Amino acid sequence: MKEKLKHIKAALAGNPNSGKTSLFNGLVGAHMKVGNWAGVTVEKFEGYVRYKGYKITFTDLPGTYSLTAYSPEEVIARNYIIDEKPDVVVNVVDGTNLERNLYLTTQLMELEADMVMALNMYDEVKASGLEIDVKQLQVLFGCHIVPTNAVKKEGLNSLLDHIIRVYEKDIIVKKNKLSYDLQIEGAVDSISNVLREDAELAQKYPARWMAVKLLEADQLVYNQVTGRAVWLNTERVVKAAIAGNEDAPGAGLRARIASDRYAFVRGAVKETVKGPLGEKKSITDYIDAVLINRFLGLPVFLVIMWMLFQFTFKLGEAPMGWIESFFAWFGAVVKDSLPDNELRSVISDGIIAGVGGVVVFLPNILLLFLGLTFLEATGYMARAAFVVDKVFHRLGLHGKSFIPMVTGFGCSVPAFMACRTLKNRGDRLATMMVIPFMSCGAKLPVYILIIGAFIPEGMRGNALFGIYLFGILVAALSAKLFKSTIFKGESEPFVMELPVYRLPTAGSILVQMWIKAWMYLKKAGTVILAASVIIWFAGSYPKDTAGAEIFEGSALEAASLPEDERQEAVNRLENELAARQLEHSFAGRAGKAIEPVIKPLGFDWKLGVALIAGLAAKEVVVSTMGTIYALGDTGGDVSTLTERLKANPDYTLPMALSLLVFVLLYVPCIAATAVFHKEAGELKWTLFYIAYSLTTAWVFAFLVYRTVLVFSA
Repeated sequence: MKEKLKHIKAALAGNPNSGKTSLFNGLVGAHMKVGNWAGVTVEKFEGYVRYKGYKITFTDLPGTYSLTAYSPEEVIARNYIIDEKPDVVVNVVDGTNLERNLYLTTQLMELEADMVMALNMYDEVKASGLEIDVKQLQVLFGCHIVPTNAVKKEGLNSLLDHIIRVYEKDIIVKKNKLSYDLQIEGAVDSISNVLREDAELAQKYPARWMAVKLLEADQLVYNQVTGRAVWLNTERVVKAAIAGNEDAPGAGLRARIASDRYAFVRGAVKETVKGPLGEKKSITDYIDAVLINRFLGLPVFLVIMWMLFQFTFKLGEAPMGWIESFFAWFGAVVKDSLPDNELRSVISDGIIAGVGGVVVFLPNILLLFLGLTFLEATGYMARAAFVVDKVFHRLGLHGKSFIPMVTGFGCSVPAFMACRTLKNRGDRLATMMVIPFMSCGAKLPVYILIIGAFIPEGMRGNALFGIYLFGILVAALSAKLFKSTIFKGESEPFVMELPVYRLPTAGSILVQMWIKAWMYLKKAGTVILAASVIIWFAGSYPKDTAGAEIFEGSALEAASLPEDERQEAVNRLENELAARQLEHSFAGRAGKAIEPVIKPLGFDWKLGVALIAGLAAKEVVVSTMGTIYALGDTGGDVSTLTERLKANPDYTLPMALSLLVFVLLYVPCIAATAVFHKEAGELKWTLFYIAYSLTTAWVFAFLVYRTVLVFSA
């Protein structure tokens, strides 16, 4: 009989760049699954390891510097620890940057969780000449500390052993409480005593932690306490505590609490860490002398991004061609093997043409995210934020605005949510308004399709780089406009942490690539599949009975032609019927309805249909074009979507550039718009966001189209 494993729930908490995700990957290996936190579009990583008769399930909490209520990541991390009550919290700390990392540790202490500290990057600690008194650090923070090196997988078994021993209560360490100054301690004790009168509340949340949060004016904790019977007494005591600290009311009280935490951390580091005599420059210092140089930093950033897009296009070209050829062959096989009916059309012209048209760009998606993940893992993206931050301040934006805008290169949904970290409402709304111009990953398939069809081979990487750069330029101009008019106000200063440069492992990079690939394929198999079938239906109905009658009459006439001319005539008639049917359909009518608006941009009604469909998700633009051109195919032997676009005499380079600009700038997708509305909180701002992005897209697409027409005439 198989022995039943004991189950331990463990949570990994730590700062960004602490090596937390590398540690998670090293612990769980292939037993990982990715989803989203309930109600929040922030990625959730879970995995497990079987070890010495235990199944230890790890949840990798979002990286955060503190456990306040300013960002979704912070709220998720603390709510998980409070509500889910993991058996053990593994606090991952960067051993080379103790003073910064241990601030989060002080807040985990207040949550009274059973904690083990993973002192990560311990090889770098020793290499730098630092000496850490681990035993004394354990005493000060009230938890066991295990030196680890996540990249080389050193210390992982020792960490697992400690998790088991903490779970089994073999390790009993006194959970130290962080002491504040006498005034604050008196207030905390008074509030805690009142809160303990509510047995249900005291069982769910640590009373001392709630007391500190009430003094910090934490709105989420206030919401938990107000409305309960204990609130009347609690409110009186809280007000008395604030009044007793009249020299530092409100934000000043929060600052004193934070100051006491930092003082504790500084004292602990001073007591337990000894460094080498004299200041010695590290490799990071030498590299930063170039990468964040006031003159070289921005040009170097642009060159690195240019190289990334060259890499994406050149390496992705061959596998993209293989996949494209496969779907063209597969579509032809399906057409030849099925009888000529509606089922054959929906499979070959709808599903294969639509989904295949999107899947073909998977190599480029993987290569782009490979490059971005590598830059982020090495620590360069933090430098890029630092360099661009100076430019952003000149535009009137908060320095923190760059973080959600960089997030927008992946997806606009989490980018909008990341704007919560901006405390000033004007900064927050101004940043949210320009995020759609930061080109998300969903737009990449459209760029690659259009660039591949109309841009000469040697210039394709440059064109892709140019479209991303153009989006940043439009975002910058828009931000300046907003901050000079409707969102006037000074931005707050922003201190940015620059982590040590590290070479990421191939395993961690490949894991991130696989996650992005799986999410992309899942989207292709759900949203895009459904959209392809809907577009096929819209392009196939209602039937053009008049056109069918004309076709039958013409086909009878063609039957009397000589044999060598007969098949050519029938093929021509079939293509004409397909084009006429498409114009007569629901999709054709919708495209014709908006054609007067998009005609000045060089677009026809078919592109109009694709752009309308793209409001659901930008990848759907490609799948819609694949379906539309398959249904209305007049190209004879032309099989791939790229070739169909090239074969259309009305599609020129000016039109292609105009289309690239319009796709870049118009509303991202329905999901992003819904999140924007939730974060903005008012319908007027959502309507303004939609109107501004559509107007900006039309104006810039028009200018590009007309300018290129003049110069190419």
